[in-house]
Amino acid sequence: MPDIDIDFADRSQALALLEHRIATIESNKKHNTGIYFTEIPHNPIDNQSTISYTEAETRGYFKLDFLNVSIYKDVQSESHLKKLMTTEPTWDLLQAKEFVDQLFHVNGHTEILQKLKPKSIEELAAVLAIIRPAKRHLLNKSWKEIFEQVWTKPDDNSYYFKKSHAVSYAVAVVVHMNLICEQLKNGSNSS
Repeated sequence: MPDIDIDFADRSQALALLEHRIATIESNKKHNTGIYFTEIPHNPIDNQSTISYTEAETRGYFKLDFLNVSIYKDVQSESHLKKLMTTEPTWDLLQAKEFVDQLFHVNGHTEILQKLKPKSIEELAAVLAIIRPAKRHLLNKSWKEIFEQVWTKPDDNSYYFKKSHAVSYAVAVVVHMNLICEQLKNGSNSS
């Protein structure tokens, strides 16, 4: 089953406009980001699914993840976003703990970034995968060895990043890097 994440500066604005059901993880605990746009068994009071998202998937229901990604609040327009996505970042900034600790998705992982020294979206995506438990064993490998193994699904079903997710998040990290640099250049720091 495909796994689709959609990023929003404020997901509640989109959800207010769309009829949906809230996904559930085990024991009727609300899924942080999952929603359904199809009719699914649910509690009419809180709109929450009465079956877990894993059970729902086996029954053919399709869950989407609507994610709050606050970095997008500083993006001014589509053309601004494209510029932020396509501007080559200063990769060496990923060696500075003070900078990394401001970044979406990689904050707290300075040591891994310092060890692997990513210099491209593809390498940064692999770093994002290595942060996850299932691929942490690749940390001391060469880039060649990393790329031979990093996108292989683990046999034990441990948590890992699919390549599509990792690349998307790597692009988001680059957007955030460029936003921070842009704000510093312009004399503000709202991230």
